[in-house]
Amino acid sequence: MTDLDTPPVAATSPTAAPARPRAHRAFLAILRRDLLVTAKELWVILVQVGLTPLFMLFVFVKVLGGQGIVARNFADLFLPGIVALAALTTALQSVALPLVKEFGFTREIEDRLLAPLSTNLVAVGKLVVAMLRGLVAAALIYPLGALMVGSAPWQPGRLPMVLLTILLGGWIGGGIGMTLAMILPIQRINITFSLVVTPIIWTGCIHYPWPRLSSMPWFQTVTALNPMTYVSEGVRGAMLPGVAHIPAWVCLLVLTGVAAMVTVTSVRSFSRRAVQ
Repeated sequence: MTDLDTPPVAATSPTAAPARPRAHRAFLAILRRDLLVTAKELWVILVQVGLTPLFMLFVFVKVLGGQGIVARNFADLFLPGIVALAALTTALQSVALPLVKEFGFTREIEDRLLAPLSTNLVAVGKLVVAMLRGLVAAALIYPLGALMVGSAPWQPGRLPMVLLTILLGGWIGGGIGMTLAMILPIQRINITFSLVVTPIIWTGCIHYPWPRLSSMPWFQTVTALNPMTYVSEGVRGAMLPGVAHIPAWVCLLVLTGVAAMVTVTSVRSFSRRAVQ
């Protein structure tokens, strides 16, 4: 048989390797898996949400309010701050602690790093899930807090502002948690959480509006450096527009800028750790 009689070779072989799925499909698949896990662990989120915020509400509103130490309308000022606190801290914890384990002895992160998408997208997926967990936490704490104190401020027309502020706060919390988990040694992560979360809580204007600190300029300046302040003031201003607060556009501008910074920092830290 001559070369001319040789049948042509097919351009593709039935045994050829299948095409790799597109990055966005892999990203959505991983995101869907994380959301299913979140739904199964809803009670865990409820416990995370319920302990510190609800105990704070009980002590400050029921105990101190019942003794007349704090004003009766303090609950209306305090509840928006508690909602903001639940969103940011839940997002922070929900991404930091699992990452410590996944990059530690379990090595579970290797499954995600082998997915057909960039390492940066893996990190972004973690931030998205953390943000959504923060939103769920805020949605749970609001009715629970309202049941505990007996009332709650509500402005249906300002709900978009509340949601946007909470989503930004959750994203920032996730970015802070990811950065801490990536740059700190495993044995120091617990003590660092205390050193980071405690100032966030007590200098974040959770208990009081920021403008009322004008009599303490130094402390007002300190609270202005805390992104938690703008989450609290954004939620409080939307729920209680008649109370003095930081303007909504200032809160959104600051939170957007901080969200951009923590995104760059956390994604770079994640990628660097993944390569190592």
